[in-house]
Amino acid sequence: MALISVKTIVTSLCLFHITLAYFFYTNPNAIADQVLVYVLGEAMGMPQTSSFGAPSGASSFLAVTLFVLGLSDLLTLSMPEEIWLIHYWGAQAPLRITLFAAISLFTYFSTPSYRRSGPNRLSHPLAPPSTFVAGSAVTGGDGLRNRVFFTFAFLEFLSWFWVWVTLKEEAARFAARKKRRGSASSNGGLRY
Repeated sequence: MALISVKTIVTSLCLFHITLAYFFYTNPNAIADQVLVYVLGEAMGMPQTSSFGAPSGASSFLAVTLFVLGLSDLLTLSMPEEIWLIHYWGAQAPLRITLFAAISLFTYFSTPSYRRSGPNRLSHPLAPPSTFVAGSAVTGGDGLRNRVFFTFAFLEFLSWFWVWVTLKEEAARFAARKKRRGSASSNGGLRY
C-alpha cells in the first residue's frame, strides 16, 4: 500500500508546475540559483546558464506553458475516479516517463557546439577538454544543455515514475473494489 496517494502526488506536481510558472514569469534567476539545481548540475557536469538572469520572452512563454499544463492536469483530477485513475493517467504517466527520460538523456549526452573551449566550458573540474571548431553553427539543442533544464527534466522523470508505480497499485485496488461491488449487486446485495 502506498504511503501517499496518486491524487496527492499529481496535485503536488500540478502545484509545482504552477509555482515554477510564477517564478519563470517573475524571477527566473531564483530557479537557477537553487541548491538542487547547483548540486545536480555539478554532479553531472552541466554548464551554468545566464539565460535565466532576467525575465525574457522565452521564460515568459515557458511560464505560460507550465501554468496551462499544471492547471489542466489539476482539472483532470475533478473527473470521476475511474476516468482519471485508469484511463487518463494510466496513459499519461508512462508517456511522460518516456519523454522526460529521453530529454534527460539527450541533455546529458549531447555536447554544446557553442563555446566549447576555455576555462568556463563546464564547471565540473573533471570535464574532459574539447576543441571548438570555428564557424560551427549554434543549434537549438545547445540552449537545452544546462543545469536548470537537466534538473527539471530529471525531477519530472523521477516524479512521473513515482506516479506510475503508485498508480498501478491504486488501479489494481480500484478494479478489485469495482469487482466486489459488481458481484455484490448481482447477488442482490447478500454476501455468502
